Amino acid sequence: MSIDVHQHVWTPSFVDALRRRTAPPYLDGWTLHLDGEPPYEVDPADHDPAVRETGDLALVSLSSPLGIEFLPPEQAWPLIDAYHEGALALPGRFGAWAATCHSEPDPGRLAHDLDRGFAGLQIPATADPDDRLLDLLVQRDLPLFVHPGPAAGRPGRPGWWAAVVPYVQQMHEAWHHFHAVVRPRHPGLRVCFALLAGLAPLHSERLIARGGTGRGQVDPGFYLETSSYGPRAIDAVVRELGIDVVVNGSDAPYATAPDPRLGAAADQAIRVTNPRRLLGRKESRT
Repeated sequence: MSIDVHQHVWTPSFVDALRRRTAPPYLDGWTLHLDGEPPYEVDPADHDPAVRETGDLALVSLSSPLGIEFLPPEQAWPLIDAYHEGALALPGRFGAWAATCHSEPDPGRLAHDLDRGFAGLQIPATADPDDRLLDLLVQRDLPLFVHPGPAAGRPGRPGWWAAVVPYVQQMHEAWHHFHAVVRPRHPGLRVCFALLAGLAPLHSERLIARGGTGRGQVDPGFYLETSSYGPRAIDAVVRELGIDVVVNGSDAPYATAPDPRLGAAADQAIRVTNPRRLLGRKESRT
């Protein structure tokens, strides 16, 4: 079973919830308005599940750069609930990551959502998650997916700026934060970092030179998802950490899943075996 752990689909319920708002984030027709960024024209065809390439299973997630999870709870939950309802109604070749509010964490509400069949929880890389939320994941043997969060644009910057600069910086910081702060408190937590954690693992030599530890120390519960990177970056990460922690992700509709070009065995590991281990599906490791 080929698995893509990172896609986005804006379902009608979620689109309607964004259109009911008059302050960022909101949709005016198909024009997205965010704080600090120019209006963005959304192509509705990009979010049509009928034409989406998924493989055998694709996991969709809330678009964390919208900043929804950091809104006050009375604003965040209607959007999160609309996302949840739409995601759970997608065809069977889709699964979904749950989302939650970080401005006022509600472990009880997250527990209810996880029990509805979500694959795990996604959080923005800019969040410092409440320990109670992570405890729930460990108790249910479900993973965490760390995704870039809000990144306000700067005047005069090209359209690719947010994806290449702040998103990468956020993931780099999250990788080190989870190693230094979160892992000691939650030794049983499985975590997947989007976009190869901003290539943070490749900085192990600098980390060691500055007094840290890293090279040769692989946490088998920390996975790296491939979105927006290709064979050179994937090969470098594999050389640093090994093949067993790399998982397939596309970030569709904004990118496509890369071909690692590492051979059939590596392709099987990245697209099938490793995603199943991340998701706790231990019955199919081969």
